Amino acid sequence: MVTDDLSLPVFEAGSVWLVGAGPGDPGLLTLHAVNGLKQADALVYDALVGPAILDMARPDCEKIYAGKRGGKPSPVQADISQRLVRLAQDGKRVLRLKGGDPFVFGRGGEEALALVAAGVPFRIIPGISAGLGGLAYAGIPLTHRDTNSAVTFVTGHGVGGSVPDGIDWAGLAKGSPVIVLYMALKHIAAIAGALMEHGRAPGEPVAVVSQATLPEQAILETSLGACAEDIAAAGIEPPCIVVVGDVVRLRAGLDWQGAAKGRALDPNPLGLSRRQETG
Repeated sequence: MVTDDLSLPVFEAGSVWLVGAGPGDPGLLTLHAVNGLKQADALVYDALVGPAILDMARPDCEKIYAGKRGGKPSPVQADISQRLVRLAQDGKRVLRLKGGDPFVFGRGGEEALALVAAGVPFRIIPGISAGLGGLAYAGIPLTHRDTNSAVTFVTGHGVGGSVPDGIDWAGLAKGSPVIVLYMALKHIAAIAGALMEHGRAPGEPVAVVSQATLPEQAILETSLGACAEDIAAAGIEPPCIVVVGDVVRLRAGLDWQGAAKGRALDPNPLGLSRRQETG
C-alpha cells in the first residue's frame, strides 16, 4: 500500500522500519524517513539523533532511547533487537532511527536479522552516512580524479572496544589512497602508527570533522604524524569522522561553508600545472 503523498509507503502496524537519520542536519533526512516519522507509534533512536529530528515524530509517538556511546553505559544490542520485536508483536509501527546509514557501521544488519528470525516484516530506509555527508559539509570530496580512484571505510573501534582485529593494515596503507575512519578517536595514535609503519608518510594530510553537518561542526586539519597530538591539544571529542589522504588538500578550494563566511577559496588547491588541470 502507498499514500497519495508522492506515492510514499504506508507504515503497516506490526512492522519495523530501520531508518538512517543521516549525519545530523535534519535537512539531510530522506522523504521516506520523514514519512516514517509522521506515522510511527514507537520511535527507538540512537545517541546521534538530535532533538530537531525527534521532534518530527507524531506528538503521541512513544520515544525510546537506545543509544550506544563508547566508554559509557549502553544498552546491550541483543536487548535492543528484542525490544524491536516485542514492540512490533504488540501491533505497533516501530521506527528504529539510527545515525548515518543503518548498514554502515550501524549494526542495522544484526537488528534486521533478529526481525527475520522473529517473523517481523521490516523495511530498510538508507541514510546519508557521516563519511559521505560529513566530509561534503567540510568541503572534502571522497574522490577526485587528480588524487584517487578508490576509498576505504574503516571502523576504528572493535566490538570489544579495542583497535579492530582482522584489518590488514599493510594492505590498507598500500592499497587505499583515501581512508575514512569511523569511531577512531580513541585509538587514533595506534591507527596512525600502523599506517605509517606500513609506508604512509607522516606528512600525509588528515582532517578530523566533529559534529558533522551540525551548527557546532568543527574541522581540524593536521597530518598523519601529528594527528594524535593535535586532536588531544584541540580537545576534540566524538562523534568524529577522520579522513586520511590528499583529498584533504582540496578543502582549501571547496570549503563552501567557509566561503559563505568570507573565506577566500583557492581555485587550484592541489597546485597543479595548467597542463595537469586540463589534461
